[in-house]
Amino acid sequence: MRVACAGTPEFAAQALRALLRAGYEVPLVLTQPDRPAGRGMRPQPSAVKRLALEHALPLEQPRGLRLDGRYPEDAKQAREALRRAAPDVLVVVAYGLLLPQWVLDLPPLGCLNIHASLLPRWRGAAPIQRAIEAGDALSGVSIMHMDAGLDTGPVYRMEETPILPGDTAATLHDRLAGLGSGLLLQVLSDLRQGVAEPTAQPNDGVSYAAKIDKAESWLDYRRPAAELERRIRAFEPHPGTRTCVGDTQLKVHGARLGTGATAADAAPGQVLRADVAGIEIACGEGTLVLTRLQRAGGNAVDAAALLRGLPIRAGERFACESTGTA
Repeated sequence: MRVACAGTPEFAAQALRALLRAGYEVPLVLTQPDRPAGRGMRPQPSAVKRLALEHALPLEQPRGLRLDGRYPEDAKQAREALRRAAPDVLVVVAYGLLLPQWVLDLPPLGCLNIHASLLPRWRGAAPIQRAIEAGDALSGVSIMHMDAGLDTGPVYRMEETPILPGDTAATLHDRLAGLGSGLLLQVLSDLRQGVAEPTAQPNDGVSYAAKIDKAESWLDYRRPAAELERRIRAFEPHPGTRTCVGDTQLKVHGARLGTGATAADAAPGQVLRADVAGIEIACGEGTLVLTRLQRAGGNAVDAAALLRGLPIRAGERFACESTGTA
């Protein structure tokens, strides 16, 4: 079976790695163009590109796939490359480009997508983050036969995993990537044997995982502490969550719920205590203890180390609204 692959981040690289280890012929890899990254903002290859180059796989990086879109020449070149590759199936994992109908129709066995949720819950761009943020007890992966809709195609197989109390987007991502790679190999085996039968998604239980807006990273202490604690985990490591005390903006990497209720006379954002155990802040409901933070230009440190260089005392206020700084 000839299995082409379209993907960009590490989640997709794990799937490509599994295909290669299983001995599948990969006649073509599609990935996003190199993007500026790091302090120097130099163009960096995606995780999928690095792996494809390591294994000398044919590679295309179109800026778009629509023949009538902004980059028709890129689309034509990608179409010719796919036609030459003649894959039996195209595996799509966090690729980042919408697939037009000509791509969906090209492989005889269609296009498979590894989606990091238990469909139809959390269709869309950020299923891992939204599941943690919402307080879901379970997440999982779905192997879907792609159609023209947004994650609406029938599902071949699903596998679930619990969302643990300390899970961040990073830890859940790694667990789901491993599950997805294994499940993909099972579905490909089913296809090879002619026994794969996808099941249509139910109409009930549909939810959408909207792309994360930068404005969401700001911690608003007027919200319940439990909601903020989930958001911190959901947005770790990217895009992260931010807060501000005085003129100092901080990135928050870790937090836990406080043990007591908010003091009756404490306003949201007010510091109740600040010591080696963390910085406890009053919220709309309950309290939040910030335990790991990062100043601009510095490294992430625990609260005790931060307080040695940035004294914060009970009674001070953290901002509840964005300061407008980066």
